[in-house]
Amino acid sequence: MSKASKPTDFEAALKELEGIVEQLENGDLPLERALELFERGVKLSRECQKRLEEAERKVEILVKNASGDYEIQPFEEPPEEDAHRP
Repeated sequence: MSKASKPTDFEAALKELEGIVEQLENGDLPLERALELFERGVKLSRECQKRLEEAERKVEILVKNASGDYEIQPFEEPPEEDAHRP
């Protein structure tokens, strides 16, 4: 598998992105290599964002409706004020 090939999962993409950030932060790279890493980092960042958005759409909860049957509803975050109540 070459360095430019697509990671197989979110964790691998994130780990590779973290490595790229570390290399770029060190600043000891030739400009051409830094640009290559930056380009790869942007692609990985977009890929991770896309995967997070896909996962968010898939998160669902089962809820009983008025007739007692279970139905699937999209997951929704509780309002901020409810999150802080004891």
